[in-house]
Amino acid sequence: MLREAAARAPLDLAQRRELLDRLRRALVERAGALVAALDADYGGRAAEETLLAEVLLVADAARHARRHLRRWARPRRVPVPLPFRPARAALEWVPKGVVGVMAPWNYPVQLALVPLVDALAAGNRVALKPSESAPRTAALLAALLDEALGPGIAATVTGGPEVAAEFARQPWDHLVFTGGTGTGRKVMAAAAEHLTPLTLELGGKCPALVLPGADLGTAARAILAGKALNAGQTCVAPDTALLVGHTTAAFAAACRATGPVPVETALLGPAQAARLARLSAGATLLPLDAPGGRGGLVLAEAPPDHPLHREEVFGPLLPLVALPGLDAALRWIGARPAPLAIYLFGATPAEEAAVAAATRSGALVAERCVDHVAWPSLAFGGVGGSGFGRYHGQAGFEEFSNRRARVRHGGWSLARLLDPPRGAGARRLVRWLVAQAGRG
Repeated sequence: MLREAAARAPLDLAQRRELLDRLRRALVERAGALVAALDADYGGRAAEETLLAEVLLVADAARHARRHLRRWARPRRVPVPLPFRPARAALEWVPKGVVGVMAPWNYPVQLALVPLVDALAAGNRVALKPSESAPRTAALLAALLDEALGPGIAATVTGGPEVAAEFARQPWDHLVFTGGTGTGRKVMAAAAEHLTPLTLELGGKCPALVLPGADLGTAARAILAGKALNAGQTCVAPDTALLVGHTTAAFAAACRATGPVPVETALLGPAQAARLARLSAGATLLPLDAPGGRGGLVLAEAPPDHPLHREEVFGPLLPLVALPGLDAALRWIGARPAPLAIYLFGATPAEEAAVAAATRSGALVAERCVDHVAWPSLAFGGVGGSGFGRYHGQAGFEEFSNRRARVRHGGWSLARLLDPPRGAGARRLVRWLVAQAGRG
């Protein structure tokens, strides 16, 4: 149905802007229902975290796309080389068709609807596969999309792993997957059958570098705030604190002195709790007690070869690693897959430049954690092991568009002198052009 609708009735800019506005209003109207659904799916989720990270972030993305869509969609004129003038050339942005979106459980609204917003802004229809681990939220999303956009614009497919595997094998015009690296490899293999273009958002061990110039109290507060959000179940959460020139004892003291940072959201189910227990076995755990919520975060110290230093933590546990210098920190980062984000605290301009030059990551952020994901104008995505592709705002509009070249030739140009059959003059001209190219 979606593919037939895309072929029969392409969406013009006015329709896209209207649909984005309807989606935004419908989402805000259902904010209370989404808070309740996510609280039930999680077995306890802070209302403020749902309102900020799910409702407000998506509403801002839709509003931003609607506001800037006309500018993004303008064809972009490109220069015409002298031998081909007079002619006109431009790049135009053409909808790909039907975009499939596979969303995870940790932010089941945001990570379903932000790609949908960008795909819709680019003029596509969207098929959504929400996570079966948040079933109430998935049902609410299906009803929201059906009412706000209609079945000819968006469709929701629910079900478990078998349905997800079949969804990945469909001949979508583009497929977005957010989740773990292992599953991402399977999605990529399934998409290869139809040469489906992919956007993969996978995560990774996002390090927080606390450099010698950092104020430990300020750094501790920012890192703990980023880690506490959604109980650390965030792909861009600070995974490990790399303490350059600071001791773990000093950082732990700064964490305690900064005041309680409660964890207000539950781990999603016993499997997640069991995974964290397995991951932290054998480590020295230092709980940071916090009244209210679900207790505080936990700091951890472990030997260099411990699983905490190899696997993504994805929970309210912060490993600490003390390192003698920036070079050692760069080696630590370089020994692992490129993360979605690297966080810096107390970096001089020279240190920040050194980190930027020596590392690969989706983002390099100074003095805060996680917040940059909420900026609708800032492209979001990974590199290498943390995925590939970019969306959010204009980057998403371009990701889900085909860049089509449009050329209109004039009646005559110098290049016509080179059409066959070529005489002696044309052959000399070819050699002269090659010689000119060699001179730069």
